[in-house]
Amino acid sequence: MSMRKPLAIFISALMASSAANAAEVYNKDSNKLDFYGKVVGLNYISNNKAEHGDKSYARFGFKGVTKISDQLSGYGQWEYNVKTNNPEAMDMGNATRLAFVGLKFADFGSFDYGRNNGVLYDVSSFTDVNPEFGGDSFTKEDNFMTGRAKGLATFRTSNFFGSIDGLSLALQYQGKNPNPHKSEDRRDGNGEGWGASTSYDLGYGIQLAGAYASSNRTDIQASDKNGQTADAWNLGMKYDNAQLYLAAMYAETRNMSHYGISNNRYAKKTQNIEIAAHYLFVDGPAEGLQPSLAYVQSVGKKLDPVSKSGDAADAAASFKGGKQDLVKYIEVGTSYFFNKNMYTYVDYKINLLKKDTYTSATGVNTDNILGLGLVYQF
Repeated sequence: MSMRKPLAIFISALMASSAANAAEVYNKDSNKLDFYGKVVGLNYISNNKAEHGDKSYARFGFKGVTKISDQLSGYGQWEYNVKTNNPEAMDMGNATRLAFVGLKFADFGSFDYGRNNGVLYDVSSFTDVNPEFGGDSFTKEDNFMTGRAKGLATFRTSNFFGSIDGLSLALQYQGKNPNPHKSEDRRDGNGEGWGASTSYDLGYGIQLAGAYASSNRTDIQASDKNGQTADAWNLGMKYDNAQLYLAAMYAETRNMSHYGISNNRYAKKTQNIEIAAHYLFVDGPAEGLQPSLAYVQSVGKKLDPVSKSGDAADAAASFKGGKQDLVKYIEVGTSYFFNKNMYTYVDYKINLLKKDTYTSATGVNTDNILGLGLVYQF
């Protein structure tokens, strides 16, 4: 029996939502609860020891909706990730990815609060679609509003309050989050910030989007003398006809992108580009096969000097600062969908970073990575 268009539509929906194949576990008295998840057997093959080996994980969550009145409903979502490659006595890496609750006011819009995706990811998600590698030129969790983060209050309206078809708007506020690491560490914390994103569906599978976010930096972050503010903007476009998917994104950040293995330094400026494509075969002997291709690059400007010993004056294996590629690679992969619940993939990251003083001083990986995955999802 041919999968054809139903599979194409499902895969397209899967790219847009982590709960595209959720199982309904309760639906009664205007209350609905969906449970979703996946188990991923994943192995990396690389000359870099830190990247080589078992990377398996399991992920699950729920989405709930309750009807309060004809014009008002409530909703919530929670999602958790478990790294199954750790020994049973350890829980390193296990974490809540999403946890937010909100209210939806008919066609006017919705408001929610909690751990959610930052508005910059509204655009970055266009290129974060391939099997294993991609979408990470500047997007990182708990890094201002570039990816998943805590303390986010978000208002969203689609079709611009019900008056303009295809035009969506999001406004977001993030509260101050103290740095959870050591006092000398600049990672993960943030001051108060705000952001906005907008997208327009042109029809024929074409969508355009843009976003901007600005945040105060913490005192620890600002101790690098690069200023009190971190901000970023990005623009993106995508084409999706359920079989062919094409997307591109460009972004610039200031004092927002950290670099190096320690993630303890922020680039004064980065320029980022991501291009992604995949095609799903829905007929013939290749039915269910989806090859993919992506290009990801982040260029840092006015970077601080770094030495392997931690002493910027140490000339041996030291980076003098200035302009440098922080991320640069080509992704070549393919997935095969047995059905809507089971698929496998091979994804190859061709690392274009060179072995130089920067990668030596910061410990950034320059080796290629081959990812082999088998996924069951519901």
